[in-house]
Order: sequence, then structure tokens, then C-alpha cells
Amino acid sequence: MPTPLVSEHAIDEAVRDLARRLRDDYRDSVPLLVGVLKGSFVFIADLVRELGIPCEIDFVRARSYGGGQTSAGAVEITKDVETRLEGRHIVVVEDIADTGLTMEVVFKRIQAGHPASVRRCALFMRQGCDPPPDYVGIELGPGFVVGYGIDLAERHRELREIYRAADIDDQDSR
Repeated sequence: MPTPLVSEHAIDEAVRDLARRLRDDYRDSVPLLVGVLKGSFVFIADLVRELGIPCEIDFVRARSYGGGQTSAGAVEITKDVETRLEGRHIVVVEDIADTGLTMEVVFKRIQAGHPASVRRCALFMRQGCDPPPDYVGIELGPGFVVGYGIDLAERHRELREIYRAADIDDQDSR
């Protein structure tokens, strides 16, 4: 197995730090965490366990990559939030903040529900992401990554660490 780009320990530390920051900001409310599927499912599960305050969870599924390593340039919502959003404090939870295209579409959808507030939490953020999330765990450089729920053509989500996709694909082809 190649050397990980981000270790399991570093991921655990980032999740704990993000949970602490969210707990501090939302201790007097019951936030609704909206995970962006599919990539956020591992992160949101670990985040909720660390959060330590009451919260609710829902999911939205937005697709822009298909099976490749570059965005298709269009975002399709294939599963919408089912919870009533009006007057709620919403935290949109994503695995990796990259081009911002998916989040722009998701935010518009959530804002249409008239929430009290909407913030964005990403475990990973690509350098140059604009606008950046309100809560960021780890900043990454260029290159497609996999692991900890992040996939390439539905593969490698099970990895506990983050790897460059090219390093894993090279390993798979041997």
C-alpha cells in the first residue's frame, strides 16, 4: 500500500477539532446537519459521535463527478433534504470542498427553505476553494484523493486514510 497523504490519526484529530468548534457554536440550539452524499457519510457519522450535543441529521445527494476525476460542470440533485428547514440552524457537511459548484447548488436549495442560518463544514478543503467553508479540518493540495468515504468511480471509500487516487490506481493495476 502506498504512503497515505493524510493519516488516520490526523483525520481523527481534525474530526475532534471540528466537533469541538461546532459544539461551541451550537450548544444552545439543535442544529440540523445535512450531509452531502455519498462522500460525507463516514465523516458525518464520526462527527456526530464526537459532537456531544443534540442534533438532527438529513442528507442531500448531489452529483457532479460521475465516474471521473474532473467535475462534469453541472450538478444534479438526486436526493433532496426531507426535513423542514424553516427557522433551523443548518450545517452542510461535506467530505471535500473543491470547486464550490456542488455547494452553490446545495446552498440555493437549502436557502429556499428559509433557515435561520446556514454554515458549511468540510473535513477537507482543496487549496483555492472559493468561497471556503466556515469550518475546515484539513487543507489539501492539488490532485484527486480517495479514502475515508471519498471515492473514485465508487471505489476506495473503505480506506481509513487519504491517498492520492493515482497512487492507489497504480497499486491496483499491479
